[in-house]
Amino acid sequence: MDEIVVGIDVGTTKVCTLVGRVEDEKNLRILGVGIEPSEGIRKGIIVDLPAASQAIKRSVEKAEGTSGLEITTALVSLAGAHVSSVNSRGAAGIPGGIIDVSDLARALDQAQAIAIPHDREIVHVIQRGISVDGQEGVKTPVGMHGYKLEVETHIITAATATVDNLRQCVSAAGVDIQQFVLNPLASAEVVLTEQEREMGVAVCDIGGGTTDLAIYVDGDVWHTMVLAVGGNHVTQDIAHGLRLPIAQAEEVKKQQGYAVRSDVGSEEYFLIRPFGEDHDIRINRQDLAHIIEARVEETFRLILQEIKRSGYDGLLPAGMVLTGGTAALPGINRVASEVLGIPVRTARPENLKGLVDKLYSPAYSTSVGLLNWAVAMHGQDIALSGGGRRRRRSRGEKTMNFDAVKNWIKRLLP
Repeated sequence: MDEIVVGIDVGTTKVCTLVGRVEDEKNLRILGVGIEPSEGIRKGIIVDLPAASQAIKRSVEKAEGTSGLEITTALVSLAGAHVSSVNSRGAAGIPGGIIDVSDLARALDQAQAIAIPHDREIVHVIQRGISVDGQEGVKTPVGMHGYKLEVETHIITAATATVDNLRQCVSAAGVDIQQFVLNPLASAEVVLTEQEREMGVAVCDIGGGTTDLAIYVDGDVWHTMVLAVGGNHVTQDIAHGLRLPIAQAEEVKKQQGYAVRSDVGSEEYFLIRPFGEDHDIRINRQDLAHIIEARVEETFRLILQEIKRSGYDGLLPAGMVLTGGTAALPGINRVASEVLGIPVRTARPENLKGLVDKLYSPAYSTSVGLLNWAVAMHGQDIALSGGGRRRRRSRGEKTMNFDAVKNWIKRLLP
């Protein structure tokens, strides 16, 4: 029977539930789509439980209606400034002289034996480097001869209370959460090539309320972070600068916005009706682009600070890949490249099948990426089977199907 996978992307501006079927050779066909405006969510964090629960429930019901399947379990996206990360090392002796999966598990367990505050929980433990007897750069240690195995991991944690609020909202929609997946890790499944991962690349998912960054070097995740800035800040600047309601400012941004002022003609105008006016007035598009460019530059300066703070700013020859709804803003990749001093491209989901008309946009990279993550984790019993099997996991529980280690060595343990 074909595998059915479900992802719920709970964002600041929208909730998107996707139902996919894994077809031959791990290809995905989108069977159900449920897109709803977000309510009760600010900067990736739940601020109104009933409103957020209803938005998620409506999204799930739409996806059930279009797919004809009942959704009982799903992968759910996670973002917000409460997310943080730390790198840790673990080691294990090899009593038999040949490394097996239990040795790898012991090294990973030791790497996780770090002091986590009581108000935080582990979301991801991702292997970012393995060495055997001091020899670094080992990709697949199982079956190798050695005496000491060392594993370097990237551990991502989140505020327990914030995660519990999101868990409660999704549960209120009748859905069990199989795993939380950090936004940029899900997006990377869709927008990055293997060559970019190996060379060194940053994926930057700019949503409405947050900007999520993940740095990949030598094929592994080396750094992650979430900034509490996003496209809504651009919208608010437009609303203040042009004296418009937020909803109208958002439409102006989408229809007339451009991130590079010098690329806009000085004679280009559009009509709007600001507060206090009883008729439409003409606005120069250059004035709008000036407002947008200033905020976008500031956002990328913050991103540059974070990349430099990580210490990996010299390890990104493949540059940056922009995605997320705000990445659709024309000219934003040029501003990013000038501020960061590296190549920048904008990416969106590609090569989709099924109900995909709305999904060919950077705004849906995380949504589609959740399905790809589920497919890749299939061997670890993450994917839904037949569209209806429930699988509940206690908080912070970390599981691993050791038979799948060889095929899934680069992504680890929820």
